[in-house]
Amino acid sequence: MAGPARKGRGRTKDRKSGAPRWARLCTVFGAVLVVLSGLALGGFKMALARVEGAVTEADLFGDEAGGGAPKVADIKGPLNILLVGIDPRNPETPPLADSIMVLHVNSTLDSAYLFSLPRDLLVQIPRFEKAGFAGGREKLNGAMAHGSKVPGKLPSAAQGFELLSQTVSNVTGIKRFDAGAIINFGGFQKIVDAMGGVTMYIDQNVKSEHKRPDGKQRTLRPGGGGYLGPQKEYKKGTRHLQGWEALDYVRQRYGLPNGDYDRQRHQQQFVRAMADQALSKDVVTNPLKLDKVVQAAGKSLIFSGRGHRLLDFGFALRQLRSDTIQMIKLPGGGVMEGGKYQGERFEPIADDFFAALRDGTIDTFVMSNPKLLNKVK
Repeated sequence: MAGPARKGRGRTKDRKSGAPRWARLCTVFGAVLVVLSGLALGGFKMALARVEGAVTEADLFGDEAGGGAPKVADIKGPLNILLVGIDPRNPETPPLADSIMVLHVNSTLDSAYLFSLPRDLLVQIPRFEKAGFAGGREKLNGAMAHGSKVPGKLPSAAQGFELLSQTVSNVTGIKRFDAGAIINFGGFQKIVDAMGGVTMYIDQNVKSEHKRPDGKQRTLRPGGGGYLGPQKEYKKGTRHLQGWEALDYVRQRYGLPNGDYDRQRHQQQFVRAMADQALSKDVVTNPLKLDKVVQAAGKSLIFSGRGHRLLDFGFALRQLRSDTIQMIKLPGGGVMEGGKYQGERFEPIADDFFAALRDGTIDTFVMSNPKLLNKVK
């Protein structure tokens, strides 16, 4: 289990220096949300004003229809933050949720658990009148697509997020998410490049389904059914990845022993590695690089703090570090009906995990079930 982060940070430094003493304040909270973590990241005063102007904030939970989310004086734990990655092909196509993660921050706000929900998880998607959707049993990633439909207009990812959040709430029993973010994977690559790439441990050999060794797209097989030509390979060991490599690596699931479950683990490992890179002196103490990260994040992120600003969350989570975030693997398996694959289901221990999350006994539960922990190496 992760120990508590160091405390007792001062408020500010000499104004002439421009650097706050709480230098790990989330100047670029959005940047790490973009890489599916929601960690606090730090920086300089020069970036504080720009981050709020860069990141798009929207009503992701339908709060405006209920008169708006009530604002409170401060942010208190525990917190649940829903992070969704999308890979939109074109503005006319309803977005699918390619990656769905929940960051559960403990009451002390200095440690957290990060877990993924399989995109193919079979769930009951509730009725959603805004989009004219009657509800039904489908794969989880379809909830955003159904919810995004707006009569006479282009699909709205923000509206789709609302239905997805309702569906995830039903699955996990988390009644209310305290914040949420939509991450556009198209801009994700630019964030990694703005940070100078990322160094991470690759825990198994992975071949790319989509990319050649030079980063170009592989050729589609005539008639469909896969791709042709040489494949980019990611060898086991510590590697430094460029933006396109990182995005390609965390997308891979075909050919892996455990399919999407291996991909979920790789995404979580990447989150940790990205957070470490972001918190390194190479980024935090480099105003030009930090500003590039902020701007790249702003073009890739839609955020809702339900009455709180992005920077409010950044300050509240200033003690959260990559090594105080435990990555959780929720075991599951395929559902077959009539000899055909229908989707995924969780094993019963996932329901026990969700129950512990809700009743505040999650630390004890995970300690008693160490097999749920995903390792960095």
